[in-house]
Amino acid sequence: MRADRRSAAARLLARPWVVLLLPVLLALLETWLLDRDTVWWKNALNGVAVLGLLLRTRYPVVSVLLALPGTFFTESWLAPMTAVYSVAAARRRLPVTVLCATGFALADYFTWSVSEQNSSIDPLALNQSNGLAMIQSLLLGIAPVALGLLARTRRELTERLEELTRGQEREARLLAERVLATERARLAREMHDVVSHQVSLISVQAGGLQVSTTDPCAERTAATIRELSVRTLQELRQMVGVLRAAGGTDLHPGSVPPAPQPQLSDLPRLIGESGLSAAAELHPGERNWPEAVQRAAYRTVQEALTNISKHAPGSAVRVRVTARGSRLLVDVHNGPAPARAAGHPAPLPGGGHGLVGLRERAQLLGGSFGAGPTADRGFAVHTELPAD
Repeated sequence: MRADRRSAAARLLARPWVVLLLPVLLALLETWLLDRDTVWWKNALNGVAVLGLLLRTRYPVVSVLLALPGTFFTESWLAPMTAVYSVAAARRRLPVTVLCATGFALADYFTWSVSEQNSSIDPLALNQSNGLAMIQSLLLGIAPVALGLLARTRRELTERLEELTRGQEREARLLAERVLATERARLAREMHDVVSHQVSLISVQAGGLQVSTTDPCAERTAATIRELSVRTLQELRQMVGVLRAAGGTDLHPGSVPPAPQPQLSDLPRLIGESGLSAAAELHPGERNWPEAVQRAAYRTVQEALTNISKHAPGSAVRVRVTARGSRLLVDVHNGPAPARAAGHPAPLPGGGHGLVGLRERAQLLGGSFGAGPTADRGFAVHTELPAD
């Protein structure tokens, strides 16, 4: 219970309005206790000093100047000490802080000399009374400066510690990214070894079938399989090269440069080689679409046709690529899949990551992506990609 009260009090004192108003209230209380019976103009000077404390966070030197007259003619200490502390705590040059503290100490020392009962005493005389007054004024001037410099040093150390913490977090993040890149390069090598071996076997078998068969249809199918296998190997090597370069392992000198990225002009060939009865409406307009937009549109059509080949082979397909203002629209729709005949191969497995990748690609370009079943028991994919 006591700890909760302490924490609540600490949170209250840490609020900016409390930090600003608390010294003002204390200075008012001091003025009321010490100088409430004095003449009106001295109370006015004390009021100016107290109100000047409201400016100490932005104009601490002005706050000191407003507090010095009240210090010279009255016994008020709290307002000028708070103002001098604010000057020392702010990022001010040391000579400015020394001048403010010296002004306060001199005003406090010569306070008693202007009083009526001490008007006959020489404030510059070297005696015990003047020595004690000088020591008191010196301490009153040094104390707020010391506290202000201590607060400033503590704040600067806190900022430096936060900067070091951010630097360490940044280094840890860079190290984690480096480890991730290295692991990505290792996985790329493994993927290349495994997938390229399997695809190479498919290509070899298709080549053998193409040479040995006498059936023209089988020969064309084998040639298509071999061509797709070779193209898949090329794209795989290109992707592995990108991953290895991102992982800090550059391609060896003399390696084959990356193949050109797919564009909208490659869509007719992609649709023709898909083996689907697809009706294509390709009208992207005369705009010179950015390379990233063309690649995203190509990958959208490619992924949609791949999914149709796996899950709805034989269905009617419609591919539309049109321009609407500054946006490129890509729509791929397929009808219901026909009933499978006995002995027909089972559908290929799918993990659903392709559609997720298309959505992320569209969002990165500032576009939108949607996919889902249609009323005719088919499936539709829709992507909008901005030109900018």
